[in-house]
Amino acid sequence: EFASFCTPLGIPVTVIEMMPEILGGMDCEISGMLRGIYAKRGVKFCLQSRVTRIEGNTVSYTDADGNEQHCQGDKILLSIGRRPVLSGYGLENIAVETERGIKVNGQMQTSLPNVYAAGDVTGFSMLAHTASREAEVAVNHILGIEDRMEYNAIPGVVYTNPEVACVGLTELQAADAGIEYSLHKLPMTYAGRFVAENEGQTGLCKVLVTADGKVLGVHMLGNASSEFICTACMAITNGLTVEQLRRTVFPHPTVSEILKEAVL
Repeated sequence: EFASFCTPLGIPVTVIEMMPEILGGMDCEISGMLRGIYAKRGVKFCLQSRVTRIEGNTVSYTDADGNEQHCQGDKILLSIGRRPVLSGYGLENIAVETERGIKVNGQMQTSLPNVYAAGDVTGFSMLAHTASREAEVAVNHILGIEDRMEYNAIPGVVYTNPEVACVGLTELQAADAGIEYSLHKLPMTYAGRFVAENEGQTGLCKVLVTADGKVLGVHMLGNASSEFICTACMAITNGLTVEQLRRTVFPHPTVSEILKEAVL
């Protein structure tokens, strides 16, 4: 995201990534497409590269072939994730159970039933919208309202230009889990509204469908996708079938029509 902010301003950017592809955990095909777009805009990507040290404004790293390389910049952004802060505010005094964060059940209760945890401190899905939903579940349980936190339909968005939006399982995740699925793909340019608002740009919509016809995952590259990924979230949350999605009326002309068109 920060590379996408800087590049239009004429700032040279080098991205050093330890994994084989950017945006780890997201759909590999879409991640590769986004990387290709920004490579054409001048961003240099160093994949399968491991930073070894930072001295002043120089970053040293080993490249994919194991050779030592160096790059310099006026600013260095270290972006390797975040972790919960579990000490310094008394948590250790009540001895709640922790793993990568505070361990909770489906109602956001910790190992002490009268203590609840929500948000990044659980160390699981560190997103603002996840935290909001976790808090709702916790409060509902306290009030005696039946509710449960589910993580199979948490949307993820990368706010680049074009942006990426996804929810559910990727092809790799489905394959690793041994889940049989069919794949539906359609270029974003199939939607006239997308072409009109994104001249010269491309994009992709991918829909994974289970053997019994239910929506398993949706992954999109293209502007406006963050605005209607919630449609896919609702489909997964409610176990909707592709047939039900096909019968849903989408407004025309909109970019959201791509969800329906992709599975026709």
